[in-house]
Amino acid sequence: MRLKHLIPVTALLFAPWVRGADPQSYTVHIQGPGYGALDAALKASSQLQSLRTSAPAGPFALIGRAEGDVERLRTVLESFGYYRSQVSITILGRPLDDVGLRTAMEALPAGKDAPVQIAVQTGPLYHLRRITIEGDISDKARSAFTLQSGDPAIASDVLAAGQRLLEAVEEEGHAYAKLEEPVAYQDANEPALDVTFTITPGPVYHIGEIHFEGMKRMHESYLRRRVKLYSGDLYGPGRIERARTDLLGLGTFAGVSLRLPKQEEVQGDSVPITFLVKERKLHAVSVTAAYSSDLGGSGGVTWTDRNLFGNAEQLTLGASIINWGGSDTTGLGYDLTAQLTKPDFGRLDQSLQLSASALQQNLIAYDQTAQIGAITLSRKLTAKWSVGVGLSLEQEKILQQSSDFYYSLFAIPLTAKFDSTGLSNPLLDPQHGVRLSLSVTPTKSIGHPDATFVIFQANTSTYLDLARFGWNDPGRSVFAVRGLFAQAHGAGQFSLPPDQRFYAGGSATVRGYAYQSVGPVFTKPKLVNGVLQANCTTSTPTGPEPTVPGSSQPIPCGGTDLVAGGIEFRQRFGEHFGGALFLDAGKVTTDPRPFEGRPSIGYGAGIRYYTPIGPIRFDVAAPVHRLQGGDVIEVYIGLGQAF
Repeated sequence: MRLKHLIPVTALLFAPWVRGADPQSYTVHIQGPGYGALDAALKASSQLQSLRTSAPAGPFALIGRAEGDVERLRTVLESFGYYRSQVSITILGRPLDDVGLRTAMEALPAGKDAPVQIAVQTGPLYHLRRITIEGDISDKARSAFTLQSGDPAIASDVLAAGQRLLEAVEEEGHAYAKLEEPVAYQDANEPALDVTFTITPGPVYHIGEIHFEGMKRMHESYLRRRVKLYSGDLYGPGRIERARTDLLGLGTFAGVSLRLPKQEEVQGDSVPITFLVKERKLHAVSVTAAYSSDLGGSGGVTWTDRNLFGNAEQLTLGASIINWGGSDTTGLGYDLTAQLTKPDFGRLDQSLQLSASALQQNLIAYDQTAQIGAITLSRKLTAKWSVGVGLSLEQEKILQQSSDFYYSLFAIPLTAKFDSTGLSNPLLDPQHGVRLSLSVTPTKSIGHPDATFVIFQANTSTYLDLARFGWNDPGRSVFAVRGLFAQAHGAGQFSLPPDQRFYAGGSATVRGYAYQSVGPVFTKPKLVNGVLQANCTTSTPTGPEPTVPGSSQPIPCGGTDLVAGGIEFRQRFGEHFGGALFLDAGKVTTDPRPFEGRPSIGYGAGIRYYTPIGPIRFDVAAPVHRLQGGDVIEVYIGLGQAF
């Protein structure tokens, strides 16, 4: 007993002379097979690599870390189908079992890195030879298993094929089907694997009672209509998951989960389903801000009620200050909006939107004060396609060339949209897929002069992730391309109200050129049939033409035809940062052949900071051919990618 009490005392007495080994800094070089995805997986799995700076280790611990990496890296190689691989690790050029390795590391001068070399030899790539599926399942379910004899024995592909098989069986009503871990037999002489899957489908079930829990303001009757599931339907996890995702997409819920009973708790052949919902806070306030050197600064606040009447109706009120100090603006403006959205109006997947707005903007091209009211009916046709039809009324006052014009505009916008990016929020970073927006807007303009015209616009963008070619990890290197085409039919250049004409320049069309600066500009008035009239020219004038007071920039007059496009390369660095290089081009004319002639071209680079709600963008662009009065560079700051 006395000896037990002496142990802690002795430890305290000798504590000043006892210490852990000093951390040994080191460098790591992995000599991989040169296959992009495999090299990346090896690097990500190596603790020598991942803990090099965050968790320093002494010589003894460093050797142990390296020994653990041997098994970790071999596991990665086997998951890629290399079952005869070899991994060797040396420190200071010595193997890990060298009895003098630790002493050699301790003898290194302070601050000297120990070189760690990891050599990987893959050996032959194994392929699948015989694939056996044991279990009483349908031919349709078996067809979901797409692996074939001769395919590479890549673990993720094998497991994914098994998961597809299980899901196919479950979709046929086998709610509690069980798939055992696949059993693989390795040939001792040839690089081949024989794999056996065993699946037990169990009985067929139907959907039983459907319950909802967790609502506070949301009406249960609305949710029952929304989920598109009915008691008595054949059980199918795909349909149930789509219903859960659809509820989450309403924007009212912070989370939607699913609860199913255990198989032994099910009575009969019906499985009851319970959706557990968690409502978001009823009200939300958001603040926005952006800046560009042409349009200046803008900032605003938005207030939202996410569930106004208990059926997921959303009311949004917004107020913004715009055109604060831009080189292409002549004064401060405002944008006030009110919008009410009623989902599932008349039928599922159809929404009704009522909006009202008041806008004032003071631009070099014109000053505008407008009040706009609109009603829009939108329908989602598929997961990628949606269409819409609307009716809008706009009362506006336009000041251009020292003259006031008053217009009443009645429009019927028809729209079609396609989106295969898989993103629910347009501010998020697209990495693959296509976005396409088409609109045809017949418009009646009552003003000076009266006009009836149709505006057609097509806007598309596509995204190519270079990970498809083994360039980098998914989402790290992306090419983005966009195109815009627009025409006005039925009215000439000056029959169109100034805000209905087309302009180019700015972040939405051609970066590097000021907002609305690309296209025709006013020339000095000329005497035509005894009347002094202003004209437009498609080239930038070199003489003393009409300009903004205090500026040498000509006044844009807009056109009837627009074509623009751009390409951007986006590269991520680390977890939160990225960069971009881009080239834009576009032109505005009154010629129905907009693709002829020389376009205006801008180029530049930018920095991205990636956040959970989207990337913060900072772009600097310059024109290839500087226009009269134009800036040397343009700067753009905002949330979300340029397109």
